[in-house]
Amino acid sequence: MTKKSTSKKTAPKKTSPKKTAAKKTSKKVRDAASIEVNRRREWRFDLPLPAKIEGKLPLGKIFKENTKIENISSKGVYFSLDSGVIIGSKLNLVIDMPKELGGGKKLKLCLGGLTVRLEELDKKTKKQGVALRFHKNYKILSKDLKKNKNTS
Repeated sequence: MTKKSTSKKTAPKKTSPKKTAAKKTSKKVRDAASIEVNRRREWRFDLPLPAKIEGKLPLGKIFKENTKIENISSKGVYFSLDSGVIIGSKLNLVIDMPKELGGGKKLKLCLGGLTVRLEELDKKTKKQGVALRFHKNYKILSKDLKKNKNTS
């Protein structure tokens, strides 16, 4: 005689409280890891605007380089360069503003700042990410006012 197999539903395996707690913790850690935390005091805006950077290299050579801003806040800006600046480099930044922000006029925002962070060199583009903290002074120039650069 053979026994008939009955299809009984089996209860789920019980796990020890330690394993359950570990699973919950690891899920929380995974969830927390997927959330990007912004510890900055100021909001950063992704604003890909063309800009010109001017400054001195570590050996004193003056450079000018065109780049594109990746993000900007009221305190600083992030962009990429291939010029080889170092932390502490003083740089000048000229941003070409969109006509919509200047009431139909093409404006340039001129800022100075200090290099506060450098990212590793990108192997593909050969460019290095640069974080610049602004000085307090700035100028807004109209392209029509190229003659008079001392107006603020």
